[in-house]
Amino acid sequence: MPSDLEAIREYREEFLANGGSMDGTSNLRRFENMADWYDWICKAEHRETCPPHWVPDTQFAGVRSRDGRIVGMLDIRHELNDACLRIFGNIGYSIRPSERDKGYATEQLSLAKEICRSMGLERILVSCYADNPASAKVITRNGGILENEVLDERNGKRLQRYWIKL
Repeated sequence: MPSDLEAIREYREEFLANGGSMDGTSNLRRFENMADWYDWICKAEHRETCPPHWVPDTQFAGVRSRDGRIVGMLDIRHELNDACLRIFGNIGYSIRPSERDKGYATEQLSLAKEICRSMGLERILVSCYADNPASAKVITRNGGILENEVLDERNGKRLQRYWIKL
């Protein structure tokens, strides 16, 4: 991934220019220096070095084969702690604003299911805000069954929690 840091920076800049939450990017919004972000995701992948309040997770970049452009990012949390169970789930994902409505999110979540299955997970939790019907559609296309809606106390928004059996 170090060779892709300039492409990651461009991905981040597009989100900052166009708005959006940058889900599935392992706190990319916080990092101006991409080498620092890369160090962060390397540490987050292992229990011994991930932040004490978090769970080990693995970061992926969705790269379009025909031109090598990063179209999306995906973060897979290996397990669920209380915060992940309540809000974040096992999967975070985003598609860059200029590449939306092309089926990338559905494909990316489908690939995430394969990865999670290979990790030994039997089901995964994926959440999205109730005001994001596009994400809800991606989740349900991938077999997501709505368990409930909860209030995200951090921002007062309604969060939908979906389980996907692998």
